[in-house]
Amino acid sequence: MPDAPKMSLTASKFGYPETCIAETPSWLVLLRPQQVTLGSLVLVCREPVTAFGDVSAQALTALQPVLKNIEHLLAGAVSYQKINYLMLMMVDPDVHFHIIPRYEGVREYHGLSLVDTGWPGPPRLDQAVQLPPDAQQALVQTLREKWGVR
Repeated sequence: MPDAPKMSLTASKFGYPETCIAETPSWLVLLRPQQVTLGSLVLVCREPVTAFGDVSAQALTALQPVLKNIEHLLAGAVSYQKINYLMLMMVDPDVHFHIIPRYEGVREYHGLSLVDTGWPGPPRLDQAVQLPPDAQQALVQTLREKWGVR
């Protein structure tokens, strides 16, 4: 039996497998443990690449339906007004995006109020909220159940 593919340090850092909402052969969709805004995600390439230009054509083709599902999922879950895809890769070098749904006002979840403190400017990554473990798992479960539902 072949060994399972090694999981990237980036995916592990962002809580895989506990934070995993969806997996495809090329991409992982994870809940970002530090919520910049409600519904913040991390999209991690499963290929062992550290430059976006090195992602295979197959993975790039597979990215489009994943993005469609993410946008549909977050539209229903948090009613975002804009969505930011940030490819920073300074601390975590594996190809990945931080997906930040942007909105004016407040979103309530599990007794917490999450405000987009950067609205309407750039997202304030330094203002992220660490969800309590029960709220994080509840949000992961909710998003898993809604993934791919149209």
